[in-house]
Amino acid sequence: MSDTDRKLNIGRIIPVIVLDEAKRAQHVARALRDGGMSSIEITMRTSAALQSIEKIAQQMPELMVGAGTVLNVQMAQDAVSAGAEFIVSPGLSESVVEWCLERKIPIFPGVSTPTEIVKALELGVVDMKFFPAEQSGGVQMLKALASPFRNVRFIPTGGIRRGNLKEYLELPNVIACGGSWLCSEKLIQDEKYNLITQLCREAMGNSLNY
Repeated sequence: MSDTDRKLNIGRIIPVIVLDEAKRAQHVARALRDGGMSSIEITMRTSAALQSIEKIAQQMPELMVGAGTVLNVQMAQDAVSAGAEFIVSPGLSESVVEWCLERKIPIFPGVSTPTEIVKALELGVVDMKFFPAEQSGGVQMLKALASPFRNVRFIPTGGIRRGNLKEYLELPNVIACGGSWLCSEKLIQDEKYNLITQLCREAMGNSLNY
């Protein structure tokens, strides 16, 4: 079990969420929790992201809330100050990785090539985001990476959906899958929280078998 696993119960599925209004944060988080999710990733793409992270961290401590789309150290600082317990980046930022590791904050930098993986390993990271998963070769690419990088585990994100979730979760070098299909922007805008819970339960049914 890695240090990340001991510190963070991310589960096998991490819903990736874009929130335009912080007032919806608690409703979305409750729907995800009721669907069996143990962690969520709030993307830092909107002005409501930090307040959403803060609301969830304060009001629903049973959920591990992380910040996604973190591009620089300032964003990481702001997210952690708001209550984020882990950081996810779409790419490999040496400064963000070092800042997080110095503070023992779980960090999942984005990689898609062997060169990036080697660089992440040099920085001390073994659990990485594989992004964009489908566009970067998907399951076949992860199978190819398993042999030269035997100690590396991935969180594939990008193009993950109900139809291919099983293929990814079957891979021994996949720790979890990130995905937005469980909680799309449209579902949030339409306040279809019951449907979000249903989608999560279906996904969890698949994940528990692997």
